[in-house]
Amino acid sequence: MTATAITLALAALPSAAQNPHPGMDQRGAAVMVFDQARTRHHFYLYDDGGAIDVAVKDQADTVNRDAIRSHLPHIAMLFGQGDFAAPMLVHDSKNVPGVAEMARLKEKIAYVYAETPAGGRVDIRTRDAAALKAVHEFLKFQIADHQTGDSVEIRKR
Repeated sequence: MTATAITLALAALPSAAQNPHPGMDQRGAAVMVFDQARTRHHFYLYDDGGAIDVAVKDQADTVNRDAIRSHLPHIAMLFGQGDFAAPMLVHDSKNVPGVAEMARLKEKIAYVYAETPAGGRVDIRTRDAAALKAVHEFLKFQIADHQTGDSVEIRKR
C-alpha cells in the first residue's frame, strides 16, 4: 500500500480513529489490512537488530493470517527503501523514535520477511552501531505503543 493509499484509507475513518489509543487499532486495520483484535504483534530486540512478528490468535483464521502474509513482505520492502509512512500513520505521529535514523541508514539495515505458521515476521539486521541503536528505539516504541508486554532486553539471535 502506498503512502497516498494509506492516507486515503485513513481519511475515510471516523474522527474518533484519530486518537492514539482506541484509534490505533482502526488506523492499524486501515494500514495493515488485517483485524487488530484478532491478531497479536510482538517486537523483539536482538544483538544484531530485531524482529516484528504478527500472528493470528486463532489458527483457523486464515483470512487474517493471509492478510498478515500479504502485508509484511510489503512492509519489509518499504522499510528497506527507507519508507516508514505506515508506522507513522498507524501511530498517528511524525516522530516515531528511530525512524529518521533508520531511513537515513537504510543501506546498512536488512529487512527480511519470513512466513510463520500463524502469520509472518520481518527480521531486521544490521552491523552498524547507529542503525542498531535506531532499530532498538523503534522496536521499544512499538512495544510500548502497542502495549505488547514484550521484553526490551536485548537477546542473542
